[in-house]
Amino acid sequence: MVQSVLLGMVRYFGSDIRRISHAFKVYGFAQSILEGEGIKGDRKLVTELAAILHDIGIKEAERKHNSSAGHYQEMEGPDVARQILEQNQVSGEITERVCYLVGNHHSYQKIDGPDFQILVEADFLVNIHEGYITPDAAPSVVEKYFKTATGRELALSVYGLNA
Repeated sequence: MVQSVLLGMVRYFGSDIRRISHAFKVYGFAQSILEGEGIKGDRKLVTELAAILHDIGIKEAERKHNSSAGHYQEMEGPDVARQILEQNQVSGEITERVCYLVGNHHSYQKIDGPDFQILVEADFLVNIHEGYITPDAAPSVVEKYFKTATGRELALSVYGLNA
């Protein structure tokens, strides 16, 4: 199922290798944090699927709003994510939670569980590398938003940040 959703994301983004690569990197960090935190079962599946699809609303945001801003991604992402998940026979309960995460992944005050927390940390880890977060801002982002021991350790190890 995860593999088919990955392929659905790749097909959706087409030749946009930057967005495909970003999704794969967030998915990889999410897997590492999930493993380190011992998350299994449906919570693991939700986190993996949300990591793959978290930015899936960018194309529609750019088309409808001429912007890839986070709030537009959150507006447009759930419908696209739902289509991909339903095409891959993902259960309704899993689909609803993934769509909630996709629709709120820039709304950090709404973090309400380990799946959401891990998604945010994995996305931040990639965004630091990709330059969306400046080196000066990275330590405060880690201090404020990273709650898992594994995510904090990754930030320290990969970026030399205090965790």
